Amino acid sequence: MPARALTPDDCTPRMTAFLDLPADTAFGLDNLPYGVFSTQDDPSHRVGVRIGEHVLDLAYLETHGLIAAPEAGRAPVFHGTLNAFMALGKPSWDAVRGRLQDLLSADGPDDLRGSETHREAAFTPLAEVAMHLPATIGDYTDFYSSRQHATNVGTMFRGPENALMPNWLHLPVGYHGRASSVVVSGTDIVRPKGQQKPEDAPPVFGPSKLLDIELELGFFVGPGNDLGDAISIDDARDQIFGFVLVNDWSARDIQKWEYVPLGPFLGKNFATSISPWVVPSAALDPFRVAGEAQDESEGNPEPLAYLQQSGNRSLDIALEVHLETEAMRNDGTAPEVVSRSNAKYLYWSPEQQLAHHTVNGCNARPGDLMASGTISGETEDSYGSFLELTWRGSKPLAMPSGESRKFLADGDRVVLTGVAERDGTRIGFGEVEGTVVPAR
Repeated sequence: MPARALTPDDCTPRMTAFLDLPADTAFGLDNLPYGVFSTQDDPSHRVGVRIGEHVLDLAYLETHGLIAAPEAGRAPVFHGTLNAFMALGKPSWDAVRGRLQDLLSADGPDDLRGSETHREAAFTPLAEVAMHLPATIGDYTDFYSSRQHATNVGTMFRGPENALMPNWLHLPVGYHGRASSVVVSGTDIVRPKGQQKPEDAPPVFGPSKLLDIELELGFFVGPGNDLGDAISIDDARDQIFGFVLVNDWSARDIQKWEYVPLGPFLGKNFATSISPWVVPSAALDPFRVAGEAQDESEGNPEPLAYLQQSGNRSLDIALEVHLETEAMRNDGTAPEVVSRSNAKYLYWSPEQQLAHHTVNGCNARPGDLMASGTISGETEDSYGSFLELTWRGSKPLAMPSGESRKFLADGDRVVLTGVAERDGTRIGFGEVEGTVVPAR
């Protein structure tokens, strides 16, 4: 059925938007995240922005001359995925963002606000849309940028004296993931199968018994660079289009047996979930914080020149992991928050990740996805994986249903959330969720 038209009665000056937004919304004019959506009436994929509990159709605005991306010429950029828009670069991103804020402002032009026809056609209630991957992802790279996470894992497997490998404080460690298995939030996660090596026994094949999550922050690359060139640390921020939440599902038993000597493979490439809304980099500028000092004042080695970043390099984004077992769902019990972390715990920034990724001449392309690696804080309730939260299964998590969890069981539903908040401004990421289903 068609969406109800928004009328002037819906309009209030709250938060300067002409729409009637909830007072505590994390999707106001300061956010305006981009996503790709469709509706039952129109199954075509097109770009929209979230404003409160509605989606504004940018393809419609583009078709009717209400918005245009500079540098695009006459080529449409909002019909399909975000790749074409990502490729245009920061001047176009800023111009479109500014135009959207004007169109949606209570004291802005009447182009959208003053036309019932445009309002009815351009806005769709969030509950009536289907969300899709925001971009065609050509390549996906996963980093290992949280010092506490790397220390925790190293302590488990090598002891506290050798927790961090010799290279860790000198460069952002990463590996190339599998872009084909990146999925949008809401996609079920089929339990992977592979080889596992029991203690003092030959390897066996079967479904993973140690299925885990990884709480991460990801970013999409904009224009990118030519093969043989590099993106400098000074230019890296302007190359980052926006951010998403990432759950890089991991099969710890498969990973443990296979990773020597080349690193993750089948234990990682079966699924990576991302949130559907891409929060623009500009929306997060007010939430930048210093981060851990990368110099001798904190006992850390100074990075090489190409990784030295001036100014605030970390992002203050509160992150949570929610777990709902099948029994909890059947009983109507709310998901349990099992971890509260923050993106500011990353040692290596997104800009440092991108600069290092391309310093050898590797070409990044519009829509490439890069993820931070598991984000863990210093306290046990801020760890970003079950491997850490249960310390390799030795400290099971007690659930409200009376169950316990060392790792994930079939039927478990995991939801990651993220919100940046300061001085009354809230920037939401929405959520990335997935439910584990039995191996096929």
